[in-house]
Amino acid sequence: MKKMLAVLLAVLMLGASAAAAEGVDFTIGTDVAFRPFEYTDETGTLVGIDVDILAAVAEDQGFTYTIEPLGWDASIAACQAGQKDGLIAGASITEERKANGWIFSDGYFNANQSMAAAKGSGITGFADLKGKSVAVKTGTESNRYADSLAAEYGFTVNTYETSPDIYQAVISGLDAGCFDDTPIMADYIKTNGLELELVPGTENEGADYGMAIFDPAKQELIDKFNAGLKNIRENGKYDEILAKYLGE
Repeated sequence: MKKMLAVLLAVLMLGASAAAAEGVDFTIGTDVAFRPFEYTDETGTLVGIDVDILAAVAEDQGFTYTIEPLGWDASIAACQAGQKDGLIAGASITEERKANGWIFSDGYFNANQSMAAAKGSGITGFADLKGKSVAVKTGTESNRYADSLAAEYGFTVNTYETSPDIYQAVISGLDAGCFDDTPIMADYIKTNGLELELVPGTENEGADYGMAIFDPAKQELIDKFNAGLKNIRENGKYDEILAKYLGE
């Protein structure tokens, strides 16, 4: 109930932000903490791979936009309510989501999901989770991945609102492990010096991330994103963005 009220409040608050977005071509929702794809830096500025890709695509295609870090659930709700035009938040392109009304752009980054555990925990695979619990961010591919394994390996799944929440749940001993997108966990563990480690062999096949809309009338945003993405891949800007955040 608390989560539902928070989402409803966030959607209601969008009425105030709509005025600020007046005059721009598109309004975009994103997550609050999904480093290195979207996060707030030390100056309070929203940065990340998603943020920079959107900026580069908009410049290439000549459109204006606003982007707001509402959080994962609230961004989806805002799009579904018609308060935002689209979502860019490391959203995996899946057939299940398409069947539920998500309309995706072309993929712009391939990522898989895996598990992390506390250093020295002795957890070396899913079999070590029997009778224990794991942490996931609600409504994500990592959530679905953990759910698909829970019965087979005898563990339970606890849901949280953000990626930092699930890492803290493991560090504090509330859960034995956490499932998240592999590049997100690897970056967060390294950047923050967390006493966590990725568990080898727990990765799934993964999927591409894409921008998403929920209303076919917003197809223009997807078309422009796809055209701009193609161009920034060809002119090298895409590779520059990845190198900036991933060091590749």
